[in-house]
Amino acid sequence: MTDEPARAAALLKAQADAAALFGEVERRGLVAPGRGERAVSDAVRDLAYEMFGVRRFWHKRIVRAGPNTLHPYRENPPDRVIAEDDIVFCDFGPLFAEWEADFGRTFVLGDDPVKHRLRDDLPRLFAAGRRYFAAHPEVTGEELYAEAVRLAREAGWEFGGPHSGHLVGEFPHEKVDGAEIDSYIAPGSSRPMRRADGSGRRCHWILEIHLVDRARGFGGFHEELLDLGHEEAPADG
Repeated sequence: MTDEPARAAALLKAQADAAALFGEVERRGLVAPGRGERAVSDAVRDLAYEMFGVRRFWHKRIVRAGPNTLHPYRENPPDRVIAEDDIVFCDFGPLFAEWEADFGRTFVLGDDPVKHRLRDDLPRLFAAGRRYFAAHPEVTGEELYAEAVRLAREAGWEFGGPHSGHLVGEFPHEKVDGAEIDSYIAPGSSRPMRRADGSGRRCHWILEIHLVDRARGFGGFHEELLDLGHEEAPADG
């Protein structure tokens, strides 16, 4: 069994590599008008192999633009060509030496101030969700989900997903599907998030923030590790 410090370090390294991958995606301008979502996804896949030798992703690769950004993970909208003024999000789960990363970021291609505000709110609300987690040692998945929904509404958005995160770890991590609701940050997930898994290891979590503006027909997405890599600070107020 992997010891906990080494396990945490491996997950943090996987996330750092994913962040570097996304940084290179932006530097090379892979998310660009005139490109199809699937073509961008394939380009990111090839870049992951070029940079890190990544051959596998533990969940489907997602690139969504314009109205497709309204759809949660489990849906599969038709491939769309990115437009000049689109908002686009990418959600990738690369495997780095059998360690899972799950990383999502949003890009705004035009000057629409509402799209820019939504993009800027994503990391801000993620940080607020992390502070809530830090300030509530016994928090459950359903409680953190409710807080994510509240934060979205307070900021003037709708929360776009049926959950706001999940367990993460070695591949394949603890089963995550509809029958294992406690593997999610979601309604009905009533166990404390700070717990051991079935093998006695500490549970580690991904927090997802999916904000949507249905009236204007777009959304955005941000995700990364919730419980590793940052000092646990008290919540605001």
